[in-house]
Amino acid sequence: MKKVGFFQSIRLKFIIIITLLLLFPIQVIGAYFSQQLEEKLKQNFEESITNNVDILNIQLEDAFSKERKEEAPSLEEDVQDILQGFDAENISELLVVNNKSRVIAATEDSDKSKVGKRLPLTEIQRTLMLGTVDADTKVNQKGERVLVRTFPIYQEKEKDNQNGDQKVVVGAIYLKASIEKVYGQLQDINRIFANGTFLGVSISVLLGIVIARTITKPITEMRKHAKIMGAGDFSQKVNVYGQDEIGQLAVSFNELNDKLKISQATTEGERRKLSSVLSNMTEGVIATDHTGAIILMNEPASRLLGQEIEDVQGQPLLNVLNIHKRLNSITDLKDQESIIIDFSEDEQQLLLKASFTAVQYEMEQMNGYITVLSDVTEQEKIERERREFVANVSHELRTPLTTMKSYLETLTEGAWEDKEIAPRFLDVTQNETERMIRLVNDLLQLSKMDNKDYKMHKEKVNFIGFFQTVVERFEINQDDHINFERQLPDKEVQVWIDKDKMTQVLDNIISNAIKYSPEGGTIGFQLEINEHQQKLEVSISDEGVGIPKEKLEKVFERFYRVDKARARNLGGTGLGLAISREMIDAHGGEIWADSKEGKGTKVTFTLPLLKQYEGDEE
Repeated sequence: MKKVGFFQSIRLKFIIIITLLLLFPIQVIGAYFSQQLEEKLKQNFEESITNNVDILNIQLEDAFSKERKEEAPSLEEDVQDILQGFDAENISELLVVNNKSRVIAATEDSDKSKVGKRLPLTEIQRTLMLGTVDADTKVNQKGERVLVRTFPIYQEKEKDNQNGDQKVVVGAIYLKASIEKVYGQLQDINRIFANGTFLGVSISVLLGIVIARTITKPITEMRKHAKIMGAGDFSQKVNVYGQDEIGQLAVSFNELNDKLKISQATTEGERRKLSSVLSNMTEGVIATDHTGAIILMNEPASRLLGQEIEDVQGQPLLNVLNIHKRLNSITDLKDQESIIIDFSEDEQQLLLKASFTAVQYEMEQMNGYITVLSDVTEQEKIERERREFVANVSHELRTPLTTMKSYLETLTEGAWEDKEIAPRFLDVTQNETERMIRLVNDLLQLSKMDNKDYKMHKEKVNFIGFFQTVVERFEINQDDHINFERQLPDKEVQVWIDKDKMTQVLDNIISNAIKYSPEGGTIGFQLEINEHQQKLEVSISDEGVGIPKEKLEKVFERFYRVDKARARNLGGTGLGLAISREMIDAHGGEIWADSKEGKGTKVTFTLPLLKQYEGDEE
């Protein structure tokens, strides 16, 4: 989980919110206060000047109304005397003009050069004409803001019976007053207010940090514990600091931790069970997502496919199973219960049965597929052999029956009266009957061996003497055109065998050697003792036509003949070597054949020596 920096944390957001909540009202109040204070200071300043000028105006009206004698001071002198006694504080310039706009007196701070001169200012003219007080704020050459005002000076006229007393404007007062002190005071007050605001905001920020830390500390702890829970550790719990909403959230968080701990333990147990089941299954299991991409495969499936899960993870199931040509898309698996897939390579046969099951959510939304792979190579092989066995039995029985039927029909039609043909036909019929009897007996014997419905009557036997007896029996009954050659040990070799079953094995092998040996050929009999493996090896070889290398393993299969036509002519059923293999296996030995085409065949089987069967009493 990515670490949250301070500038991205909720703590900073709390601090900013608290600061803004305090700063915004202060700024609104400060702006309103500054505006009102400015207006009030200006109003007080103007009222102060107006009050002073009102007193001066009364004195000037008296001076303008006074009758002048020759020896009395002039109007200019009286006005100047009045201005000298006037308190001109905050007034930078004060001029008194007559009704002709001529300056007749000025204060000490005023420009004296303007006295006696006409001052044709618009505000003065307006005041003289209209008798109104004119006020304006201007900026002088120094860049200072000044208040410019003109006040009319009235004089009473003589009484008129119709109009009564009337006043006329006889002059005006023109003054300039700097208001920079007012703005200076306002600036000082604003500076004090700004300092107070900064101090208040600073204290608020500190309080915000403390408050934000109080609020965010439980949240930070829950975040850290959530990260720990994400790693699979449910042993720790967060602290509960109160009963408010954050405290209740901490309690709920701890409850969630306990439930997740139980759920995780349950899930882990189920996962282990599932993993154990998948690992110990003989069938292969492949899981895919809804797109058909492989997400899980157990070890048996890996062995069957010959690929590791790392190699096929994320690949399409249809491609891995090599059925993408048979199915257009993964959705076609809904209509397939199972498919037989051929993974055979060269001489190694491998047939897999793939069974598909769709995994769906409750709303029937497809979540994926489960594929179960089973090795059905042996099953298919057994099924094929069963079909071939039935076909071979039918064929082997049909051939003699057809022959017998044709010969019997011929005899029935009158050939039985022919003394030359009848005995020959009856002899053929008898041979075919004996052949069918041998075939049925062999089949019954194989059936008993397949069903384990037979008993082995084993006994301690000197195999050299036993083997000599069997060979001599064949040697006496054979013509001189076949030679018998023996290579036998001089000492006794004790084995634990069923003499009848072993006699049948030797009869089958020796009979085949005699059948396929050419005239003047030699049949070799060889016995070797393997002391290290405690086994006896018995080999019987001939000088017949031999068997192709690729067919050596098949000669022990039921009804298999290398040369079918010749085998039937010699009266073989194709079951002799198959029966021999079953009997050798029952004795705990092995049997195999070695051959070269045109140079003969050697059949070898092994038997355990008596030392391995001591105490056996079957």
